[in-house]
Amino acid sequence: MHFVNAKGILHGSGGFPSMNIYRGCTHGCIYCDSRSTCYQFSHPFEDIEVKQNAPQLLEKTLRTKRNKCVIKTGAMSDPYMPCEETLRLTRSCLQIILKYGFGVSVQTKSDRTLQHIDLLEEISRTTKCVVEITLTTADDRLCRIVEPNVCDTSHRIDVLYEMKKRGIPAIVWLTPILPFINDTEENIRMILDACIDTGVKGIICYDMGLTLREGNCEYYYAALDRHFSGLKEKYIHSYGNANGVNLKIWVGVFIFNQAIRKNEEFRRIRSLRVVKFIYEKMHKLNAYIFIM
Repeated sequence: MHFVNAKGILHGSGGFPSMNIYRGCTHGCIYCDSRSTCYQFSHPFEDIEVKQNAPQLLEKTLRTKRNKCVIKTGAMSDPYMPCEETLRLTRSCLQIILKYGFGVSVQTKSDRTLQHIDLLEEISRTTKCVVEITLTTADDRLCRIVEPNVCDTSHRIDVLYEMKKRGIPAIVWLTPILPFINDTEENIRMILDACIDTGVKGIICYDMGLTLREGNCEYYYAALDRHFSGLKEKYIHSYGNANGVNLKIWVGVFIFNQAIRKNEEFRRIRSLRVVKFIYEKMHKLNAYIFIM
């Protein structure tokens, strides 16, 4: 972990600027696209870059920002890595967001979100708060292999239940679907059941496959060699050696579509008009999305 003074903290335009307080990650997810060399990390990925002046930059920006908006955090680096326990920069930024009447959307895999439930609930009450949780596998044992240094799926589902209890809207990212690992109908059904039970407001399946770009590809294939004997060769045979190629693996998309079509619970929630499944352009789009 090393510390820097950033020049800015909010990036992007429109109503959803993004904020990354940390750069890099210690979750160790075997599929992580953020490891790709195209993101030009100048330090080892696990050596977290901490933007130590993030709260000061955020306050300076929001104090003079006229148009209220929802600030998204967690797209590139999880705001609830272990270092947040002591640094508490995410908490400080949430306090500033609340102070100036802005909304927030938090994307994470961590149950440390619950440590800030008081702030998230207050932001949700006064403006807008959305908590986005990634679920990739219903099997906790498999979860500890593909996402080894963060809480397992059961604990993430506990977070979703707590958000439901507090009235904080939650969304699930069902991605990535890894061919021959978590692309089973049983896995998809179980995750969908959890989404129904916890009352999530949406399921986002954006870029469901793997990029296998340079940096990401080598790390992923090394993990396959460690944990799934012979699977790397199966990938290479099925998809080619994708090193340096932005490859979208469509097997997961196909399996997902078949599971959705057979899922009785999904048909039930469709009939209640809780969500709408966008599938008309399934052959053209790289995403499946549930929306209100």
